[in-house]
Amino acid sequence: MRVIDDAGEQLGIMPPFEALKIARERGLDLVEVSPTAVPPVCRIQDYGKFLYEKDKSERAARKKQKIIILKEVKFSVTVDEHDYQTKKNQAVRFLGEGDKVKASLRFRGRQMAHRDLGYNIINRLIQDIGEAGTVEFMPRMEGTTLHAILAPTKKETAKKPAAPKPPAPAAAAPQAAPVAH
Repeated sequence: MRVIDDAGEQLGIMPPFEALKIARERGLDLVEVSPTAVPPVCRIQDYGKFLYEKDKSERAARKKQKIIILKEVKFSVTVDEHDYQTKKNQAVRFLGEGDKVKASLRFRGRQMAHRDLGYNIINRLIQDIGEAGTVEFMPRMEGTTLHAILAPTKKETAKKPAAPKPPAPAAAAPQAAPVAH
């Protein structure tokens, strides 16, 4: 196996018992870094410190992730204007926070005969949301429920305009002396 010491320098290719002997002499562990390489690569280091650093870097990577959550806004065919506006504002807020929104509308009983009213409400919501979100799944029926999924729009990183440069000092031009009369 190929052995790397704690300073990061290669000790060369040696049998495992020799590498383990060197690691024990230094009071460290022999850690297999790349088992699939030919020959396998091992490193002489403190295994506890290795695990701590690995866990620390994974935690830092998880902290930077944005977990997208699917939030649902439910409508009815007989939704009133104020209720519609409230739910539309909720959907816009969810999209602004970076979450996906599932707009669903359940048909009850005889409302199934008037599916076009439900499609009108969902399509109106899509129109009203506009720039805040994009349609990921167009409105479609599943059983007695009509739903559409909206995703937040990608925010392009706006580059700040460069600060205007102050005017360069003019070359020392001879100034005209005031003329006295």
